[in-house]
Amino acid sequence: MNTISNLVLPYSLHHESKNAVWQLSTLFLEYIPFHHERLIFCCIGSDRCTGDTLGPLTGSFLKKSVSFPYEVVGTLEDPLHALNLDTTIQQLHHHTTKPFIIAIDACLGSEQNVGHIAVQDGPILPGKAVKKELPPIGDISVKGIVNIGGFMEMLVLQNTRLHISYAMAEKLSRALLLAAHRYSLKRIDDSNQDADNDDTRQQVSSLDLC
Repeated sequence: MNTISNLVLPYSLHHESKNAVWQLSTLFLEYIPFHHERLIFCCIGSDRCTGDTLGPLTGSFLKKSVSFPYEVVGTLEDPLHALNLDTTIQQLHHHTTKPFIIAIDACLGSEQNVGHIAVQDGPILPGKAVKKELPPIGDISVKGIVNIGGFMEMLVLQNTRLHISYAMAEKLSRALLLAAHRYSLKRIDDSNQDADNDDTRQQVSSLDLC
């Protein structure tokens, strides 16, 4: 959980915008390398605080989907939070293949940005809004602005409506699922086009041209 201002939201969309799921999926296709050998979605937060449930809810939605082929860390049942974040990061990097991590977390922001989902290059700094020093995580950051920051953040988080966290997590997970599906369809289409091109080349080479 951190705080961001309206000055650093070049790529964001309100979760209730028209065609929000499709638009977010397009944004994810631009930012997330779905072809990466070890793509991991780290959904940060706690189920003990309504304003911090965006990450775990998103992780649970993704985990329940049999069509999402990527590793998900952080759910309502097994949250990724301040107590296990450092250890988890070390475990994720203790592997022969370096992971590409998409970090998902709730955050606080300006009033006009509440309800927006923002996508940015670089890591998330979890705990910044509540003055906790936690290790940065993520090659790509996905942040859902659940409430207003700037004053008594911990109390604001605890009094954030569960509805907004749930609604944003539902849209976010659907957009990620759609992006993964669109990527897989594009791979199939590209493969079919390559096969057609191979057939065409074979047909042309077999012709008796003069």
